[in-house]
Amino acid sequence: MKKIKFFPFYLLSIVPIQILYILSDITYVIIYKFIKYRRDVVSENLQKAFPEKSKTELLKIEKKFYHHFCDLAFESVKTLTMNKKGIQKRFQLQNPELIKELFQQDKSILLYSAHLGNWEWQAFFPQYLSDHKVTAFYQPLSNKYFDELMQIIRGRLGVLCIPSQQGYKTLMKLKAEKKLTFNLLIGDQCPAWNSTKYWTDFLHQKTAFLVGADAISKKSDCAVVYPKCTKIKRGVYKTEFVLLDSSPKNSEKFSVVEKYSKILEQNIKLQPDLWLWSHKRWKLSA
Repeated sequence: MKKIKFFPFYLLSIVPIQILYILSDITYVIIYKFIKYRRDVVSENLQKAFPEKSKTELLKIEKKFYHHFCDLAFESVKTLTMNKKGIQKRFQLQNPELIKELFQQDKSILLYSAHLGNWEWQAFFPQYLSDHKVTAFYQPLSNKYFDELMQIIRGRLGVLCIPSQQGYKTLMKLKAEKKLTFNLLIGDQCPAWNSTKYWTDFLHQKTAFLVGADAISKKSDCAVVYPKCTKIKRGVYKTEFVLLDSSPKNSEKFSVVEKYSKILEQNIKLQPDLWLWSHKRWKLSA
């Protein structure tokens, strides 16, 4: 029934990825050249983040970002039908032994991720991490059709999708059931103006960060890991797990967020075009 409901996306998903990238190139021209989708936001964000770069350098990053942005859309749809061989080729883990070691220590894990690289392909983690129950905290979309589609994409290989508001409660329930979990949480969004936030220097400016990961990791004592992403070539990503804190309950308040902000900044500077520059990250001021 669901395949009928989302038939256009399943049909697109079985198209060879090389053809999808041709469609992505066409989409780039439409979005960047004609629609000019959020180009003012992207340009302003890049100028603030990299004041040391020339206009030519910033324009190069901007164009590469839009190419990557369009690729993401088609790669996400491809998730619906990609087979095991394709997953292993295109989503590589550099050091899965770190997760294995934490599992042997009876530790659940909070993967403190970001809108960098192809975050939707983190739905492939169950393919590699059989020892943990993989969950993903997410904000439901206002469009119910696309919200259901994204849950199918993320849950196809066994990821349990949990609305963010229910994240901690569900995590505690799974812990009470003696289940080790590997929990995906993206933390680089701009907080709401009336929410608790942590301020720090990030990409040359004072930046507010969400604090949910800090609170959840302290209460649950999950080990906190950052997935450092590198794009090897078009459609091929490598993830290196970086341990931020093995026992957050014993750490200072917001120390996890501070560590996250610093390693995220390093990751962005490594390949700037991989971050989601089209969102209004700095709409709050300290």
